[in-house]
Amino acid sequence: MRRIRITLAYDGTDFHGWQRQPNVPTIQGTVQHVLAEIEGKPVLVDGSGRTDAGVHALAQVAAFSLENPLPLENLKKAMNRLLPAAIRILSVEEAAPDFHPRYAARSKTYEYRIFRGEVCSPFERRYVLHYPYPLDVERIIAAAPFLEGEHDFSAFAAADQSDRAGESSVRSIFFSRAEPAAERLIYRVRGSGFLKHMVRNIVGTLLEVGRGNLDEAALRALLTPGPKARAGPTAAASGLFLVSVGY
Repeated sequence: MRRIRITLAYDGTDFHGWQRQPNVPTIQGTVQHVLAEIEGKPVLVDGSGRTDAGVHALAQVAAFSLENPLPLENLKKAMNRLLPAAIRILSVEEAAPDFHPRYAARSKTYEYRIFRGEVCSPFERRYVLHYPYPLDVERIIAAAPFLEGEHDFSAFAAADQSDRAGESSVRSIFFSRAEPAAERLIYRVRGSGFLKHMVRNIVGTLLEVGRGNLDEAALRALLTPGPKARAGPTAAASGLFLVSVGY
């Protein structure tokens, strides 16, 4: 039995997220279906983590076990031939028998893209949040680094099954920056891990800062232990990309 590690990119617009679900298209389910055709029996694909419905990936990492002796390059070609065009396998390599892309991961990097122009091209609308409204971008740039460090991010998390399991909401953020680029505002964040909707809620909160509805003290209060208010509204999935997974 071989353990195979793949890196894949996908346009998440027409998928209900990474995790396999009955009767709806998902990234994991689609990849597993293709591998079952190649292997001749069901194949479980483990991902580095779940992405929500509509979220994209530039370099998601996944792994699976396979008996088929197909050479790696041929396996890559076969998967890309069978997969829909919205999912592409970028690389395929042999991995250690116990490799698990989620548990071995040390960091993840996300990027959120906000288009600030008045008119958003129909060819961009699937990959940005269109926000043509007044915004103090300098306040957002100044506030983004406040999220760096180890904090309790429960105020930025959507309800999840892990809540019932008593898992910690503490995460370490290594890098948090917002940068203007032409008609765009790009937010980039790298951390040890992320809670459900955490990045999108961070973006929604930073937009509230830019609108003048939150100040530095209110933002820092969201990161302090104990009872706290909820973060800003959840930003649309369309602007979020999983950029890379670090090992």
